[in-house]
Amino acid sequence: QVQLVESGGGLVQAGGSLRLSCAGSGRTFNRHVVGWFRQAPGKEREFVATISWGGVTTNYADSVRGRFTISRDNAKSTVYLQMNTLKPEDTAVYYCAARSSAELALEKDDYFYWGQGTQVTVSS
Repeated sequence: QVQLVESGGGLVQAGGSLRLSCAGSGRTFNRHVVGWFRQAPGKEREFVATISWGGVTTNYADSVRGRFTISRDNAKSTVYLQMNTLKPEDTAVYYCAARSSAELALEKDDYFYWGQGTQVTVSS
């Protein structure tokens, strides 16, 4: 069993930065691939970024590549999403998710555990 709690969301002006955190609990969290997803009002939940167990391998959606960075600190059982050069279209509820596999995944249906989400609002 893995539980996830996101934090770090808020209101920021376009061009600004935020760092989201995803704190995981459970003995096996550090052996889970973790992903970040986001959902804007009226839209489907979409993939943002994902990271491997050891943090060596990552993948990003084209819309955030070069602006967002995913990382993890397994000693703290925490995964981060550093978001720079934010745009109004990045406004959404951001969710972290985990899957008990060594393979990265880009589809939300491939993740079993989900956090409650944290709101990110970027003003123009």
